[in-house]
Amino acid sequence: MAAFHFELVSPERMVFAGDVEAVVVPGAEGAFTVLKDHAPVMAVLKPGIVEVDESHTKKQRLFVRGGFADVSAKGLTILAEQAIPVEELDAARLDAEITDAEEDLADATSEEGKRVAAEKLAQLREVRAVLSL
Repeated sequence: MAAFHFELVSPERMVFAGDVEAVVVPGAEGAFTVLKDHAPVMAVLKPGIVEVDESHTKKQRLFVRGGFADVSAKGLTILAEQAIPVEELDAARLDAEITDAEEDLADATSEEGKRVAAEKLAQLREVRAVLSL
């Protein structure tokens, strides 16, 4: 399979940079797979798992909490609010994220704020269920 360049950046560091065969991105409008020569697109991310296929035998899974994905002729760049390798993610850390989201929902004063907070909380709970934590 043909390779393309992929970078995953969080505010703290460059999480991943290299050539890959495919990346599954958790877009806000639904997950999508990026392959070489994908059409240009800019997408908002929801909390979820980015699946990186570096080769037929080497794969990585990373949890991202929000951000943007930019697919261009140069490849794929993800700018994530937070990015953590799945193997470093534990139940306590995810539960803390869920507690924060629950507090954000309780503190929201506008309808839009409540909607955004409820959506984030639902997505985090979905991630916890998918990871069986």
